[in-house]
Formats: sequence, structure tokens, C-alpha cells
Amino acid sequence: MTQPIDIQELQQRYEAGERDFSNVDLAEANLEGMNLSAAVFAGANLEGAILRNANLTGADLSSADLSGADLSQATLTGANLSDAMLEGTILESALLDRADLSKADLEVANLTQATLTQADLSQATLSGANLESADLSEADLANAELDHANLADADLDEANLSGANLRDTTLTGTILEGDDPTLAT
Repeated sequence: MTQPIDIQELQQRYEAGERDFSNVDLAEANLEGMNLSAAVFAGANLEGAILRNANLTGADLSSADLSGADLSQATLTGANLSDAMLEGTILESALLDRADLSKADLEVANLTQATLTQADLSQATLSGANLESADLSEADLANAELDHANLADADLDEANLSGANLRDTTLTGTILEGDDPTLAT
């Protein structure tokens, strides 16, 4: 069960050194540009929240609801987003290097030009997601659902695609591996 918190209280508690905000309710909150690195938002409701340019480096957002949130240009390097609900979330140009997105629901999410190098997307649902020009080099996409996703011009060099569902996926200009630089479909 989530507990409401206002933005000012969140900021004061964070600045005082508190990091655990598990199960808080910040739906529709405007957290644009805030530094929330290493914060714990496990199970939190951030549905529709604005987190553009926010620093969430190393944050724990596991099982959080970020449906429809705007995380464009946010820094989520090393963040834990496992089992998170990210349906329809905007992650355009976000930095998600080494992030854990295993079993996350990213259906119809916008990850255009996002950086996901060495990210764990195993068993994630990316059906209908836009990953155009995204950097997924060395990412783990094992058993991921990528049906109807747009991977045009994406970099999948050294990515693990074992068991991934690529049915009706757009792969025009996609870089698959160093020895086979492109695959046009």
C-alpha cells in the first residue's frame, strides 16, 4: 500500500540523508531535474510523474509503477528497475547503462536514443516499444518480448538475444554484432 508524500517533504528528507522512500505515492509529481541518486522507491507509485533530467543513479525502483512517467534524459545508471511497470513511459535519451530492467513491463515505452549498454532486460516486455537509435550493446535481452518493437538503427553489438521474441520487429539498419555490422529487413 502506497503512502502519499509531497515533493517538498521528499526533498527535505532526501537532503537530510534519508534514502528509503519505499511504497510512497508520488503519482503525477513533478520531480524534474531532482537529484535522487541511490534513493529507494521500491514498490512506489510514480505513475505519470515527471522525472526529466533527474539523477536516479543507483536508485532502487524495483516493482515501482512508472506507467506514463516522463524520464527523458534522466540518469538511471546502475538503477534497479526489475519488475517495474514502465508501460508507455518516456525514456527518450535516458542513460540506463548497467540498469536492471529484468522482468520489467516496457510495453509501448519510448526509448529512442536511450543508452542501455550492459543493461539487464532479460524477460522484459518491450512489445511495441520504440528503441530507435538506442544503444543496447552488451545488453541482456534473453527471453525478452520484442514483438512489434522498433529497433531501427539500434546498436545490439554483443547483445544476448537468446530466446527473444522478435516477431514483426523493425530491424532496419540495426547493428547486431561486430562481424556482421548491419541487418536490413
